[in-house]
Amino acid sequence: MAGTLEYQLLNKNLEIVDGHAVKNPEDYQDPEKLYQALIARVTKYHPSADISLIEKAYKIASEAHKEQFRKSGEPYIIHPLWVGIILADLEMDKETIVAGMLHDVVEDTVMTLDDITREFGSEVALLVDGVTKLGQLSYSKDKLEVQAENLRKMFLAMAKDIRVIIIKLADRLHNMRTLEFMTPEKQQEKARETMDIYAPIAQRLGISKIKIELDDLSLKYSNPQVYYQLVRDLNERKTKREEFVQQIVAEVSKHMENANIKAKVYGRVKHFFSIYKKMVNQNKTLDQIYDLFAVRIIVDTVKDCYAALGVIHEMYTPVPGRFKDYIAMPKANMYQSLHTTLIGPSGQPFEIQIRTEEMHKTAEYGIAAHWKYKESGDGTKGVAKNQEEEKLSWLRQILEWQRDMSDNREFLSLLKGDLDLFTEDVYCFTPNGDVKNLPNGSTPVDFAYAIHSAVGNKMVGARVNGKLVNIDYKIQNGDRIEILTSQNSKGPSRDWLNIVKSTQAKSKINQWFKKEFKEENIVRGRELIAAYCKAKAINLADVSKPKYLQIVQQKYGFRDWESVLAAIGHGGLKEGQVVNRLLEEYQKDHKKEITDETILETLSGVPSQKVHIAKSKSGIIVKGIDDMAVRFSKCCNPVPGDEIVGFVTRGRGMSIHRTDCVNMLHLSAAERERLIDAEWEGAGDNGGQYLAELKMYAHDRQGLLMDISKIFTEAKLDVKSMNVRTSKKGTATLDMGFIVHGRDELNRVIDKLRQVEGVLDIERTAS
Repeated sequence: MAGTLEYQLLNKNLEIVDGHAVKNPEDYQDPEKLYQALIARVTKYHPSADISLIEKAYKIASEAHKEQFRKSGEPYIIHPLWVGIILADLEMDKETIVAGMLHDVVEDTVMTLDDITREFGSEVALLVDGVTKLGQLSYSKDKLEVQAENLRKMFLAMAKDIRVIIIKLADRLHNMRTLEFMTPEKQQEKARETMDIYAPIAQRLGISKIKIELDDLSLKYSNPQVYYQLVRDLNERKTKREEFVQQIVAEVSKHMENANIKAKVYGRVKHFFSIYKKMVNQNKTLDQIYDLFAVRIIVDTVKDCYAALGVIHEMYTPVPGRFKDYIAMPKANMYQSLHTTLIGPSGQPFEIQIRTEEMHKTAEYGIAAHWKYKESGDGTKGVAKNQEEEKLSWLRQILEWQRDMSDNREFLSLLKGDLDLFTEDVYCFTPNGDVKNLPNGSTPVDFAYAIHSAVGNKMVGARVNGKLVNIDYKIQNGDRIEILTSQNSKGPSRDWLNIVKSTQAKSKINQWFKKEFKEENIVRGRELIAAYCKAKAINLADVSKPKYLQIVQQKYGFRDWESVLAAIGHGGLKEGQVVNRLLEEYQKDHKKEITDETILETLSGVPSQKVHIAKSKSGIIVKGIDDMAVRFSKCCNPVPGDEIVGFVTRGRGMSIHRTDCVNMLHLSAAERERLIDAEWEGAGDNGGQYLAELKMYAHDRQGLLMDISKIFTEAKLDVKSMNVRTSKKGTATLDMGFIVHGRDELNRVIDKLRQVEGVLDIERTAS
């Protein structure tokens, strides 16, 4: 047992290197020796570097943490020193290393951000502050909303300075290396958090050096049984496998030399987590995994990469369909390499990766390789800006998508979907030969929106490799796609949401529906308001002052007046209620003086007087007009609280209508003379019973009627009628009538109905 890899891994002074446990000579208890190891690393890639800033950070951090110890019992300063070493391994600039060593002092000691600014400058302080804020983020696998919000903050922090995230990854890596001192519950929690957040981000940044170790350590603590079984299985035939890899390396090296290709060749066993995921995803045993072994060939130029590939394919039989050219079509994180799976002399499959030294550096260090701050000849700092936009285009895409998304779950789906580190991309071409990479399973609709929103919105069809295809066609690697558009297109269909794969396409389609016909609705809303004011003899210029518009838009919860107009245009708001609200605000500023003449006019019984409507057990009461039969109109069913008007009919007394009733809006000039201003006696519900009618639009689904009925039952409302019809597009229209005691009760019911899943819009019946 003592000789097995499993036993060795239980010793905390050992680490995994290429699938094997080796002693780590720098796992010191003595901080001074660890500090010297850090300086040795920095001077190795920066021989001329001035280390005084790092030395100062070490002294200040040592003093700040001198009374603190880790759960392992070692001095706390060991942790920030290791974070600095991990950053030095990535060859980061001095400011990043200093911030890594100081990242805990603000949160855990008496030192403040102002102190760091004074001692080290604003750049280091900004990095420390960013890492401190990320450290305060909470994570729960059970709370998707909180988790997604935290991820948003992390990406926003990236946008300010990518080095904040690199420091955070280094911090998490050392914490995972020393996780053995935590409780089993804490180990599980940290391992899950690392798998869900940190490893995918390291993958997207292309820092495989950190990502691979985070993966393996997460597996070790989240599923120790599986991990150690894998260790045992790999260790059983360790000698035989090593001999196989060494044989391949020797053969490849010899052939490279014979072909006059200068190359470094070495082999390794794939890391544990990668093997485990392939076993789970492909439902295979360890012996069935194709690329358990990988041989790397590092050459000088891209030309040599393809030359080496030709030599390799002459030596061994390639496995069909297992060749990937990431040099011609790099991954989103700028990873480049040639991958090919071959059959060895004994029939054992193995993978060969061919890349240049620069590509290898990018594969190991990812975005850190492009964001390294280097010293120029005169000692000043500069940042390599070449192709910066291209290298960070994926990050800006994420930020653009997450701004468009109102739903945190949708953003989490983005991170776990499009950014899933096990999702294979599919590569295709535009008619001009430009390469586009999309999630596997994407359709021409995804491709169209990847080109531009306008292309997607005007799409009417697609050609793949010159042939017309259905829009749900699954794009294959190497397809050449041409999108057919038309200016007569009415825009995307909601059905497209069910066939697109990329979150980018889904987001842009949803955005189109939100803005659909917005301009037309604004124009229509403006016309409806103007028509209403003209019909009511209201001076639109008087009531449409900015002050009144602001009050009304805030009352209805809109950000600007155009949104109010759009809502009126598509029927979400009635122009009558908006204008009357504007008029109320106008009248507050222009109260009429009460004179003897106005009192005499009110008492004279002329049609211009205002009548007061109430309802008692004995019937309707009209104060101000005697001996007149009064009834509530059935076309709009007014209830207490609604703005109302009286209409003197021929021989049938007076009918009471809502002011936004369609029948009142379309009266002729002669009929308008028979209108009488009316209002409810008292405020709110007056104890009477009134019929209210609503029209609801919703996505048709099972259980919709049950959810609606439950609301009426809980509110103890008497439903008098319910009519449902469904369109071919799956939209349900429900007409319902029920008894309420007034406007307040009606509004409460409407608010609850709006919360039912799938409800699109609700409006009062007024026809």
